[in-house]
Amino acid sequence: MAAAYFSSRAGGDFHDFIRASPTRFLFGLLDVAGKRETSQPVLQAAQACVRSAGTELFSIGDPNEPDAMVELARRLNLEIMRAAGGVRSCPAFVGCYNEELGTVCYVNAGHTPGLLRDDASVVELPATGLPLGLFSLAPSDAHIVALGPPSSLAIVSRGVVEAECRNEEFGLAGVKSVMRTSTRPAKELSQSILERVDDFTCRTPKQNDLTALTLTRNGLAPAANPA
Repeated sequence: MAAAYFSSRAGGDFHDFIRASPTRFLFGLLDVAGKRETSQPVLQAAQACVRSAGTELFSIGDPNEPDAMVELARRLNLEIMRAAGGVRSCPAFVGCYNEELGTVCYVNAGHTPGLLRDDASVVELPATGLPLGLFSLAPSDAHIVALGPPSSLAIVSRGVVEAECRNEEFGLAGVKSVMRTSTRPAKELSQSILERVDDFTCRTPKQNDLTALTLTRNGLAPAANPA
């Protein structure tokens, strides 16, 4: 798992990933509305919530991952509203990667769709609920997808999708094209997405932060047992 980003210090992108248990990684990409100077306290509160509540919910025993993810989204929603002192739109994609099962349980709260690539295709993981920070009761569904080796998952910020050249957007199609031609590790995949955006626009966009958060699962076969 890796992230690459370009920050113009104009927006409120936030990404993080932590190990919540011996077999689970939590990760998230959030886009808090407003300028960075006003969104910074909200971002800090969101990070603290993901790390504390996420570890609590996913580290003990064998949790029901969809229920735990819905509860994490609920707490995160309330914490964003508390830190903002009211309504503050915050599209968010938050997931838990189960290394043992090779699955990702996620909530997409009004965020740019995640993209899941396997040998056959690249599919979109659309919104499962409204953006966080708008309503005190904002239910979100949690979905589970499998990452069969080899495969990759990418979540990108709005700045990546909206990057323009001659009135044409890079879009999800641009991200998909990178994923289809790349079997590289997560760090290189994240960097490749932003490099392709840079090539597309012929300049680094200044109006938005750009973030690509990726997860890859390789296709190495298990070692053969000695005779």
